[in-house]
Amino acid sequence: MKLAQFDKFCRDLPATTYVNQWGGCHVWKVADKVFAIGGLDEGEEFYTIKVSPWAFEVLQEQPGLRPAPYLASRGLSWIQHYEKPGLTDKQLKDYIRKSYDLVLEGVSKKKRRELGLLE
Repeated sequence: MKLAQFDKFCRDLPATTYVNQWGGCHVWKVADKVFAIGGLDEGEEFYTIKVSPWAFEVLQEQPGLRPAPYLASRGLSWIQHYEKPGLTDKQLKDYIRKSYDLVLEGVSKKKRRELGLLE
């Protein structure tokens, strides 16, 4: 997946916002909470996503994936796709959507209503 495709996929999820921070990273948020980070490191694309604790244990052992720098070192379940083979584009999209859902679970119903995510 290219960075432009990542941005489009994240932008198409409901009520998302984008900010460029942390040295040029493409940071995607829902309800002001980060759910996905993309960027370039020495010309190579990377994507960072929140995962369940179980998925974290499995994914961190896969080639091209690693515990996300900084986030995982703080005990959080975040994985970074940083080189091939890593995740396929379809898998990455599925995990981005799951990350979005995981983050949204921590948002109050009131806030989700305000964002138009609950009826």
